Amino acid sequence: MALAGAGASALRRARGLVVLDGVAAAGFAATLAFTIDALATGKGFRVWLALLCLAMIARGVMAKLALEAGAEAAARVKAAARAEAVTALVARNPGGSVSSAAVTTAVVEGVEALDGHVSRFIPARFAAAATPLALIAVAAVASPIAAAILLGALVPFIIAMALAGTAAAAESRAQFLALERLSGMFLDRVRALPVVLAFQAESRITRDLARSAEDLANRTIRVLRVAFFSTGALEFFAALSVALVAVYCGFNLLRLLPFPVPEQLDLKRAFFVLALAPEIYLPMRRLAAAYHDRQAAEAATASLIALPSASPRTDAPTLTEPPVIRFSRVTIHYPEADAPAVQQLDLEIAAGKIVALLGPSGSGKTSLLNLLLDLAPLTEGAVLVNGQTLAELGSLTGQIAWAGQHPLIMPGSLADNIALAHRSASRAEIESAAERVGLAAALSRRSAGLDTWLDERGSGLSGGERRRLSLARAILKPAPILLLDEPTANLDAAAEAELLEAIAEAARGRTTLIATHAQAVAALADHVVTLA
Repeated sequence: MALAGAGASALRRARGLVVLDGVAAAGFAATLAFTIDALATGKGFRVWLALLCLAMIARGVMAKLALEAGAEAAARVKAAARAEAVTALVARNPGGSVSSAAVTTAVVEGVEALDGHVSRFIPARFAAAATPLALIAVAAVASPIAAAILLGALVPFIIAMALAGTAAAAESRAQFLALERLSGMFLDRVRALPVVLAFQAESRITRDLARSAEDLANRTIRVLRVAFFSTGALEFFAALSVALVAVYCGFNLLRLLPFPVPEQLDLKRAFFVLALAPEIYLPMRRLAAAYHDRQAAEAATASLIALPSASPRTDAPTLTEPPVIRFSRVTIHYPEADAPAVQQLDLEIAAGKIVALLGPSGSGKTSLLNLLLDLAPLTEGAVLVNGQTLAELGSLTGQIAWAGQHPLIMPGSLADNIALAHRSASRAEIESAAERVGLAAALSRRSAGLDTWLDERGSGLSGGERRRLSLARAILKPAPILLLDEPTANLDAAAEAELLEAIAEAARGRTTLIATHAQAVAALADHVVTLA
């Protein structure tokens, strides 16, 4: 994924700030040393104390700004990653092999795992590469021997980090896979809940979920165990190096070193080196603390990369008239299915005519509609619109008005929901569409009328009103093609009869394909095709 540029400016600012934090650390050590010396000599103590306070404030400000810049970069990268992932899912080839569980885990958990990597690890890695050696060079000005001790202790510190990172990487990958498996199992069981209840398999499903949850918990504990031991090892080497510098500076000041050295430290230089020693390892310790974020991001990135690439799709040229649609030896075979949903179908829909598809459930009626909506795979054959294939024309979805079995209801007013597929529609056009499908009676019973507020479940709307709302959308959208999927399913005879006129109204002047079980709906068609 090309996400590097999403938070580039904020990351550059974060890197600059962590470098300035290192400069402020050197300033803090220097002012601390001079303040201690001034306290001992009684000269300029207040001045150096004021400078020490300024250095402390500068460090706090730099650290705060660096954290804010890292968080900003992470927010931008996550937004770009989530947009790219969702775009890939929407534009993926129908019938793809990526499971819903893998998709859900990648888009939610995978994207969130990038947060720590971008906001903490990347700035910490830059600081760990630049700051320690620069601070050791500064320390060498005051005491070359102390600088050599710090440089020597840096080697086992780096080795310990590398070993800990290798162990953490494997455990993080295993943890993310366990999370993906648990998410997949939970999603599949929720989808199959009616079947589970029908066969009284609640106990077995509960045991399976408990085992998967326990496996995830165990793998999480392993990750924490590695993090704990690696942190302990790193802290040990950091403390050891500071202790060695402290011992050397103390014995040098007291003239008690058992071996000769080419330098004699004074109080200022000794305190400066001693105050600087912890700062040299601070970037490395921050990097070690953020190393788990990197491993989690790498494990999650694998799932994001596995998402189908978003192939560019072009929209078909605008159709000014109802088109002729022809299905030529069309076969639709979903990858997970044993048999094709539709096989070797030949069908032609004349311009402006209505064709009804009859047949039992599973005969492929909805699949044919989904094929025009880019939601089903065209395995064999061709779909031609005015003599051109869909591959030549591009996507037709923008020129199709569609009413499905389960109309989507969005939180908002009734008017907003009717205009969902045609946002630029005027209030008068929305009212006209509502009246043409017979929603006037329903609106008269509501004091707010078209401004009646609906939640995402469409609470307060009957089944017939939902169907009418869906048809109102289809009428409102200026599209030359109309697709209706079971427009009267699960309605009683009276409600079905009321909707027939609305269906005829919606189909007027359009090339229409209707999937239905109802003979009354099929009677509206110019041609009826029965699928086996």
